[in-house]
Amino acid sequence: MLKRSQRQAWTCAACLRLQHRRLGSSLAAAAAQVDRSPATHSAPDAAHDDRVLRRIFDSPTFWKEFSAQTRKQSTGQLAGLFQNRYLTKPEGFQHFAEVTLQKCIKIVDKVLAASTIEEYRSLSRDLDRLSDLLCRVIDLADFVRSTHPDPRIQAAATQAYAIMFEYMNRLNTTTGLNDQLKKAALIPEIWNSWTEEEQVVAQILMRDFSKSAIDLPEGARHKFVDLSNDITHTGTDFVDGMAPEKPYLKFDSARMKGMDPNLARNLTRWGKITLPAIGMPAMMALRTVEDPDVRREIYMANRTASKGNISKLEKMLKLRAELAELSGYESFAHMALTDKMAGTPEAVNQFLQALVADNHIQVNNELQELLELKKSDARQDNFPGRLNAWDRDYYTQQLISSLRTRIRSPDFLSSYFSLGTVMQGLSRLFSRLYGIRLVPHETLPGETWNTDVRRLDVIDENEGHIAVVYCDLFSRPGKNPNPAHFTLRCSRLISGEEIAEAANTTHPFASPVEAATDGMASSPDPADPTGNSVYQLPTIALICDFDTHGQTIHSARPTLLSFREVQTLFHEMGHAIHSICGRTKLQNVSGTRCATDFAELPSVLMEHFAAAPEVLALFARHYETDSPLPYRLVEERLAIDRRLSGAETEAQILLAMLDQAYHSRLPAAESFSSSRVYHNIYNEHSTIPEPAGTAWQGFFGHLFGYGATYYSYLFDRAIAGKVWAQVFGAGKASVDRAAGARYRDEVLRWGGGRDGWRCVAGVLGRPELSEGGTEAMKEVGRWGVRD
Repeated sequence: MLKRSQRQAWTCAACLRLQHRRLGSSLAAAAAQVDRSPATHSAPDAAHDDRVLRRIFDSPTFWKEFSAQTRKQSTGQLAGLFQNRYLTKPEGFQHFAEVTLQKCIKIVDKVLAASTIEEYRSLSRDLDRLSDLLCRVIDLADFVRSTHPDPRIQAAATQAYAIMFEYMNRLNTTTGLNDQLKKAALIPEIWNSWTEEEQVVAQILMRDFSKSAIDLPEGARHKFVDLSNDITHTGTDFVDGMAPEKPYLKFDSARMKGMDPNLARNLTRWGKITLPAIGMPAMMALRTVEDPDVRREIYMANRTASKGNISKLEKMLKLRAELAELSGYESFAHMALTDKMAGTPEAVNQFLQALVADNHIQVNNELQELLELKKSDARQDNFPGRLNAWDRDYYTQQLISSLRTRIRSPDFLSSYFSLGTVMQGLSRLFSRLYGIRLVPHETLPGETWNTDVRRLDVIDENEGHIAVVYCDLFSRPGKNPNPAHFTLRCSRLISGEEIAEAANTTHPFASPVEAATDGMASSPDPADPTGNSVYQLPTIALICDFDTHGQTIHSARPTLLSFREVQTLFHEMGHAIHSICGRTKLQNVSGTRCATDFAELPSVLMEHFAAAPEVLALFARHYETDSPLPYRLVEERLAIDRRLSGAETEAQILLAMLDQAYHSRLPAAESFSSSRVYHNIYNEHSTIPEPAGTAWQGFFGHLFGYGATYYSYLFDRAIAGKVWAQVFGAGKASVDRAAGARYRDEVLRWGGGRDGWRCVAGVLGRPELSEGGTEAMKEVGRWGVRD
């Protein structure tokens, strides 16, 4: 499988992160309208759609009836995945790739031949279209090959992905494209004629070309490509090869007092417990086993990766350091951060140091509380005045257990969170904040990869149909359990010229507009009075793995979510709302196509909404009695989660510091030792020292996919907390249209078309932050990440 370690000139950031991560209408309206065009939803339909939205997720019987409507009127032909008629059968993927490839070649020829002012004027849009065409295949094929249950379709999607990725790699060495773009950008008449979006896209592409070593001599460029491929292969091996140095531990069963009896029984043979060094049984043992010597042995094994994997990690880090030096950067972190909000490793470290200072009192108070618990322990040989690394989980569990005995079981909350009511609540929230709602839409035969997938059309009260969301939320055998948001297609304005071009080609679609959009969702451009242009709509897949608890078509019990699962769904829908509202004219800046350290802001902010009483009042009701959720139950749950949040924040800070150190100049030294760096950082900054001999960095898989940017989640948590407090009144304005409009106008609608610092400065009313820099990063660190 072709992979590259750096974002390429023709791969959007979201595409590459997906590679690295690899480890509508109402029921009645749809009966009369089965074509691909969305219905126009008037206000009286809203209440009906709201009820249908809940029922398609909560009632298997209703879902069967709802999804059968289009099948009754079907001609027997498959619509194709996502209504892309090329994708009705496996071999269609290659045809789709080949047709797209021919379109790309024409654009490349056009760009390389440009010589007049008028020809240069369209260059930014032409190159953005080229990027879009490539991503149309790469994004969709990459999603299908990892999600679709049919091995033949998986293989076909992989082949299409490889065809386009290989072509993209050839474009990365086509110096003429970079030369033409630079030439156009240096002509004042051209630059000044471009819109702000076109200027931003041109800057993005030129920066990506530069990071891809396009300006280096030919020999150096080839070396850059070789190093990039080596990094990808080594990094993939590192992630795939994560394993402990000591896979199993054996203990006399008598020494495992405190461990769950059922778990202990399953692991016992002939009086001995065989415990895997990593995984849930080991974590449970660290939390429950009374013997500190046993816990120490488990901790050491659990935190010590195999020497072989440590070697792979160090090889990857050295290759990255070499790649940065070849490209003229001081370190790989300097190279990776050039297009991020942080800008430099120095700014990241200022942020992290400010965060350490903000978190210091909280984490030390938590430590003292755990020490008091340990002092009350009856064991005489337990060194009661010192908390060891292998003690933290044990006494934390004791503290949490003592708190939970005073309240109802956290599972009690799930009775108020059927999946349908939560989806209903999200739609109601979005309606109040942004004037948009989620409307169930029947799927055509062959449109989705599984019959459990629900399609929702996103309807704006002013602009009409603006996006499509495919929801694959239920668990099933063989499905990846990790929740995720995938942008299958970005927003882009399709010009009348493109539609006319499509009309003159042979295609399997019903109209030139469908041919220009591959049959996927589109809507007229409301700003075009001629009606000649259309928007290809953001098309999103939301993946979760919610347990149906054996639900059948005859079962009256809906799928119930834990409060943590509600937060997860809100988080993923935060990414989706960024894609939905960031409906830009150009693909390279659409939705989540923004700086890595800005991409998590909408999703983290949505977690705050999930816990707000004003938001929960919109939907949280008991699935049997319909009684409203008593908010004190949520408050009690949140209090437990926040009780030891300082330790969680410290753990994330340490990992972010480690990530920065590993991508500094250190790996370039012959004497570099990842274990020595790991222990230096933990011994200097952790409230509880790490025992000598561990090597946990061999399990830190994010070092591959998020090299030098692991700080991003903490950074966006800090910003989200500030936005929540200042814009949404810490919940008091969480359903207020004025607050939603402010956030949408200053953050969401821009996608990646506006510098993240300007978005933050705008939404917070802090113009001094608009230019970013080290002081701005330090200021964000002072805000902290307390919820």
